[in-house]
Amino acid sequence: MATFISVPLKKSSEVDLVKPLSKFVTMNYPAGEEQTEYIRALEELNKLRKNALGRPLDKHDSSLEILLRYFDQLSAVEPKFPFSENQLCLTFTWKDAFDRGSLFGGSVKLALASLGYEKTCVLFNAAALASQIASEQNLDSDEGLRAAAKYYQLASGALLHIKDTVLSALNREPTMDISPETVGALHHIMLAQAQEVFFLKATSDKMKDAIIAKLANQAADFYGDAFKQCQYKENLPKYFYFQEVLPVLAAKHCIMQANAELHQSILAKQNKHFGEEIARLQHAAELVKTVASRYDEYVSVKDLSDKINRALANAKKDNDFIYHDRVPEVKDLANIGKAALAKATAISPPLSQKFTDLFEKMVPMAVQQAMGVYNQRKAETVNRLVGTMREATNLCNGVLASLNLPAALEDLSGDTIPQSIAEKSRAVVSKGGLQSIEQLIRDLPDLMTRNREILDESLKMLDDEETTDNELRSKFNQRWNRTPSGDLYKPLRTEGANFRSKLDVATHADGVVRERFNTNCEMITLLCKSEGELNAAIPSANPAKTLQGSEVVNVLRSLLTQLDEVKREREGLEGEIKAATFDMTANFLAAMEQDRSINEEALSLSQLDQQYGQYNQKVQATLRTQEELLGKVQTAHQEFSGLKQSNSEANSREEVLKKLASAHDSYVEITNNLSEGTKFYNSLTEILLKFQNKCSDIVFARKTERDELLKELQQSIAREPSAPSFNAPAYQSNLAASAAAPGPGAANPTPAPRTVFQAQQQTPQQPQPTQAKVLQPPARPPPPSFTPQGPTFNTGPVPPAAAAPPGGNPPPMAPPGQAQGPPYPSYQGYPGYYQMPMNYNPYPMGYNMPYMPYQAQPGQPGYPGAPPAGQPYPGYPQQPPQQQPYYPQQ
Repeated sequence: MATFISVPLKKSSEVDLVKPLSKFVTMNYPAGEEQTEYIRALEELNKLRKNALGRPLDKHDSSLEILLRYFDQLSAVEPKFPFSENQLCLTFTWKDAFDRGSLFGGSVKLALASLGYEKTCVLFNAAALASQIASEQNLDSDEGLRAAAKYYQLASGALLHIKDTVLSALNREPTMDISPETVGALHHIMLAQAQEVFFLKATSDKMKDAIIAKLANQAADFYGDAFKQCQYKENLPKYFYFQEVLPVLAAKHCIMQANAELHQSILAKQNKHFGEEIARLQHAAELVKTVASRYDEYVSVKDLSDKINRALANAKKDNDFIYHDRVPEVKDLANIGKAALAKATAISPPLSQKFTDLFEKMVPMAVQQAMGVYNQRKAETVNRLVGTMREATNLCNGVLASLNLPAALEDLSGDTIPQSIAEKSRAVVSKGGLQSIEQLIRDLPDLMTRNREILDESLKMLDDEETTDNELRSKFNQRWNRTPSGDLYKPLRTEGANFRSKLDVATHADGVVRERFNTNCEMITLLCKSEGELNAAIPSANPAKTLQGSEVVNVLRSLLTQLDEVKREREGLEGEIKAATFDMTANFLAAMEQDRSINEEALSLSQLDQQYGQYNQKVQATLRTQEELLGKVQTAHQEFSGLKQSNSEANSREEVLKKLASAHDSYVEITNNLSEGTKFYNSLTEILLKFQNKCSDIVFARKTERDELLKELQQSIAREPSAPSFNAPAYQSNLAASAAAPGPGAANPTPAPRTVFQAQQQTPQQPQPTQAKVLQPPARPPPPSFTPQGPTFNTGPVPPAAAAPPGGNPPPMAPPGQAQGPPYPSYQGYPGYYQMPMNYNPYPMGYNMPYMPYQAQPGQPGYPGAPPAGQPYPGYPQQPPQQQPYYPQQ
């Protein structure tokens, strides 16, 4: 009786996980011990997949453990790598578990660049293997019953999990084996079988009959639900698998219901309800009889049937002789209660008992992305503070240069180089002078051009693949059912547009820097000369030694000293701001573990305000101090200018000194800008190379997917008929039927259901078996004495035109010496029935008319050549058991 249903495994194509994932690791993690450890973990993950999917699995716990461990590792690695069609593209191909393929092509399969699809298929295989392991258990032992219940519940839970998550995991129509309808039906089957195992366990433990009856009734209910799920779904019955499963489910439903009635009858007997006992046993006997008559080749119920029949016979005997209790109708019996012990196992990784995360040290992608946004916010904060200080310093230098300070205080003699100008000249020469800045300017266009070429080549790969995809989509229309490249490449094109805009902004900034260099090139060249040449190039003026030691000069020098202190303070602040670091990984991980999500903005802004708030206050303080000092400097300089003797020579000298001071500041700023520009272009080159690799990988994956889809389309086209079905002319059909009419030994007819009849071919000369005599036609009755209402069968001559049957066949001839009566129908195609001779048409006038019985007339002789009484006419077919004979029984 214990016939259990198991699920077949899906088959997967081989996938190399090491190459694409190791490329991601080397691109996103710095070289070192951590990177090496991650690459080793990738190799272990690839080996784990091969062990789980690349070889036949034994029906043993160890094989299931490998599958569950691989599923757990996929669940752990999923948030740590950006698996998607437009980022880290890995295509997984799986075949339909139930589709057996056809002569011209393989079975149905689906290839998707989705780790969720891989997880779904692996979990399906875990459920399938669990069902197979459960079906192999020895149900006669207590340990085997426990194991079977455990594995059936695991399979049920896994299938239910797939039903709830498959559509969101795939974002497209799955193959039929993992569709919600299919896995939902399989879930009900596994749950019913788990409940049956609990029933067997209760029976083995000899629990109370009331409990056993409830367990069996619940199992019958589960099997009924499973039967409905399989029968009424539109696409499931077409699978041969479900065509075999349906009778087993129907049989199990009846068997469990019969067991429930049996044990409930025992409870009724204990309560002295003897009529109820008989009614329930009769119902159980009918259920078992139904199973034996319809599903005996699937499930054996002989032991159960004998047990029920013995109990029923004893109950009837006791009731007839002793109790005389009224036997109620089945519909009047009280409902048997239900007790559902079987429950689907909740799927919550880790499922494996031996699971250890190979990538335990790698943070999830959500945390990595949050860290990326946080680092960007931090860089913006640092750049804002540093930029504010640099702007203030440049403003201060510009104001002092416009006032010719401190050169005006140092140039009281009027014929020597001011000390500040000499120091600035030496600083320019030490930094490489004019040659270094010219070399930087010459390098920038080459760096920019290289970046543009990388970006253009990357986008061209996307354009070419998208063009091919659009051409194939227009060719195959709805059959080309993969994600359009235009939709898939939107994030990459947005990223490429962002890179292009940055290059455009950088090109414009390069032009501004170059123009500024051209403006100050003459003075920068002068600063690069020796002190003698520089002194000769500066005009001389009348000395102003009378101002030496004056109060206004001392005030100006004190103010300039204070401004220098402010600048040095800013330099120190800039270093501290750039050096400030804080690792937000722990905060993001804690937030993700607590809330299952990361509010990056709130966490980042709070941390940045806490970390850089004090620096912001110090920067603002330096700005206020500088503003006060510059106001005092401008007031003191007005007084100083009034005391100096003003003439054309002095004005000319002062103007040159101002330009030299401004040229030094411009040189420093241009050098910094060009150095930052060079660094920017080199960094952007690395980023663009990663972008190019990303585009190359996704285009390669799309080409692989395209080739696979084209192969499937070619196979499906080959399986399609070459032309639509059409009806042949009537004369061709008649000729073909007469030429190809099967003989008695013809093969491949469509057999009738075995529960209707079992036909056996017999020759007309052999005597019929005794049990088949009721199927023999009776002796021929005398001719009729009335005129029938329908088409008339005449025993006299027939006109030639009326005698010609359709299709040009000759009319059927009676044996010599025997009158020709109404023809018997032939049952061509059913095994065991005599086939009519070739080209014989027994229905020249049609056979769907009603037949009226003959009435005998006095004195009319019978037909000649009649066989002896009780013997069939030779050559006539035997009728099916359930059909009425065409002649009334004598």
